[in-house]
Amino acid sequence: MPSASRVIRVLDALSERTGSLVRWLTLLMVAVAAFNALARYGGRFIGVNLSSNAWLELQWYLFSVVFLLGAAPTLREDAHVRVDVLYGRLSGRARAWIDLIGSLVFLLPFSIFGLVISWPTVRNSWSILEGSSDPGGLPRYPIKTMILVGFALLLLQGIAETLRNVAILRGRESPHPLPGHEEIGV
Repeated sequence: MPSASRVIRVLDALSERTGSLVRWLTLLMVAVAAFNALARYGGRFIGVNLSSNAWLELQWYLFSVVFLLGAAPTLREDAHVRVDVLYGRLSGRARAWIDLIGSLVFLLPFSIFGLVISWPTVRNSWSILEGSSDPGGLPRYPIKTMILVGFALLLLQGIAETLRNVAILRGRESPHPLPGHEEIGV
């Protein structure tokens, strides 16, 4: 059976690779959005339709993928929004307790709920090879699959964070400094 530290490293590496993919997809999303804006206004200027429903749908598909796949790397980097009124003043051990309880009570159950509740929709979409209702649009079943992928990646990173916080509480790993506090020595 693999050790907890090995599982944490493997899951962290998966989130790091996903984060790299998300960065590239974000760049692609911005390029597609810029193209859509230029095509829309440029087409009006010259009197030719330069855009299509497929390009517009690709833009929001990319946004959806960035959002869904970005959750796990954001959790890994502790870059999510946090109300830091008291948390930042707590010891690393106290933060580990809060994070552990939050993961066990909220994050992991939410991720499992997301997987369970999304599965029928994704399955049905694949069974009919669902497509866009707009003329010239894109297939919908691949983007709906990303809901499951996003929740699965979030669940896996949640498991890594849970194991990491248990290791911190057992004294096997040192607490992470808070983001932004490394440079100023807080």
